[in-house]
Amino acid sequence: MVLAIGALAYARNSYGGSTISSQSMAPTYQPGDRIIYEKVDGGEVHRGDVVLFSAPDRYGFSASVMQRVVGVGGDRVVCCTGSGTAERITVNGKPLAEPYVKQDDVDGVHKTYDVTVPKGRLFLLGDNRANSRDSRFFASDHDGTVAESAVRGLVTDDRTVASGIGAVVIGGVVLALVGIGLGIAAFVVRRRQRAVPVAPWPVQQG
Repeated sequence: MVLAIGALAYARNSYGGSTISSQSMAPTYQPGDRIIYEKVDGGEVHRGDVVLFSAPDRYGFSASVMQRVVGVGGDRVVCCTGSGTAERITVNGKPLAEPYVKQDDVDGVHKTYDVTVPKGRLFLLGDNRANSRDSRFFASDHDGTVAESAVRGLVTDDRTVASGIGAVVIGGVVLALVGIGLGIAAFVVRRRQRAVPVAPWPVQQG
């Protein structure tokens, strides 16, 4: 039981779950997809990570928004070089490979930008560049960047985490039930032993 309670407490404090409700991260994540995220500090995320963050002043609601980290503090993010399927965002002067974007469209809205990400902030984009209200549309607010402190979690596709926690919970419950069963059996055996009458005279066995 201790194992089960410990695993549940760890899962609750370290991980969370959510359901996708928009097309902004398609095709990587579709509406209705269930995701698991690890509760981390924004300073622990890296380029390419998908994060959940809260920006009520920007979006008008407190629910978490999911986008991909394209630039971290100190990075210079520029859109775009090349054209057509060869078009690329550059980070620190290097073209960024983004196989996850929808239909290989890394621009989406033909909106140029040249942003140097301040320390302690992140430049975030959706994978569906033609249908995502991300850092590109909030240039007046710190060049569209989001504070690391706004990050609520790092989306993970590693299902072994949930499976491992589930296995520990199930194992703890099974052990608890076995322990209860053994305890009941021991109690019954003791009662039966006490119920056996003791002969008041010597018994000679032949």
